[in-house]
Amino acid sequence: MIQLRIYVVDDSKSSAKAIQELEALLEDKFSGQYSLKIIDVLVEPELAEVDRILTTPTVIKVAPEPEKRIVGSLGDRGKVLAGLGLV
Repeated sequence: MIQLRIYVVDDSKSSAKAIQELEALLEDKFSGQYSLKIIDVLVEPELAEVDRILTTPTVIKVAPEPEKRIVGSLGDRGKVLAGLGLV
């Protein structure tokens, strides 16, 4: 099971777009084989601090190890998959 977290800020258009792009990619490639936790850094700043989040959106692949991160635009599916070690 692939476990991911996405850190966003509030319900802004850019946050909604990042979540939508990531969920579409995950459903297309890993339907039923992943879990995604959406974390708003304004609501849960302690989690952002623990994971050392400096900018949003940030996606962290928690499992399978090793942990991988990608920051910024999630529109290029190939780069997202490669960046998270999911190719």
